[in-house]
Amino acid sequence: MNFWICLCSLDMTMANTEWRNQTAITEFILLGFGDLPALQILLFLLFLVIYIVTLAGNILVIVLVVANQHLHTPMYFFLGNLSCLETCYTSTILPRMLASLLTGDRTISVRSCLVQLYFFGSLVGTECYLLASMSYDRYLAICKPLHYSTHMNDRFCLHLAAGSWLSAFLIVTIIIFLMSQLTFCGPNEMDHFFCDLTPVIKLSCSVTHQMELVTFLGSFLFTLPPFLLTLTSYVCIITAILRIPSSTGRQKAFSTCSSHLIVVTTFYGMLIIVYILPKTKMLLELNKVFSVFYTILTPLANPLTYSLRNKEVMEALRKAVRN
Repeated sequence: MNFWICLCSLDMTMANTEWRNQTAITEFILLGFGDLPALQILLFLLFLVIYIVTLAGNILVIVLVVANQHLHTPMYFFLGNLSCLETCYTSTILPRMLASLLTGDRTISVRSCLVQLYFFGSLVGTECYLLASMSYDRYLAICKPLHYSTHMNDRFCLHLAAGSWLSAFLIVTIIIFLMSQLTFCGPNEMDHFFCDLTPVIKLSCSVTHQMELVTFLGSFLFTLPPFLLTLTSYVCIITAILRIPSSTGRQKAFSTCSSHLIVVTTFYGMLIIVYILPKTKMLLELNKVFSVFYTILTPLANPLTYSLRNKEVMEALRKAVRN
């Protein structure tokens, strides 16, 4: 009796293994902007220009920060980190999307998809904490100017930057390891232009409740704590600025952080809408549009908003051109 039970169990196991081998998919199809066939070339040219300008702007900021001694301050140290991150960040998404728009090939292997998701998620998490570090730097500069050089020393800046990079890559490594255990057996079409957490999980035929919980917790850790820290810093900054008696002093103080506030608000706003808020039908339909803002437009705007509008950076650029 036990022999027949074992034999039946073995047959069922072999049948399940064979079924999985037959139905397991090895690649996804990123639909992207395929619903706009007449605009493929136009979109290719538009995103190509955005990619070139993004790379040029961010690399220029990195070179200026490294080469100019006057920019060796905490604020520009974080800006250099941010520009390095944006260069890597945009390169995880745009080259693959440009190739898809040009050739029409929208397929991506499951392994390549997870690799793209790993670097994308790690860099997004790093950016969240780097932006929070920058807001804390501005808080100390405006609200605690006498203690600024003591608190924001080279060692502390290095710890903040290293902590931002390492914590994000560590957490996303855990998430991607768990995602690699999922089984994908169709359908394999993803209505997105890159491999993102929610669309990939939705394509799995495994039980994903645990994975969805881990993903939500990871998104929560990357967005809300740094967002609240940034928000608190700016409440204190604005309160301190309003106490300045002269309008010229208020304007000068606010100009040092207004650009950062605009970009931070847009970036965190898009992340919270895409990853934290409940997935209503309307939000799901607009998910691709919101993703364009924080994956493509934010890296383009950052060097312009943070650095190239800054007098010190422009002066360093003029000196570099003259030399």
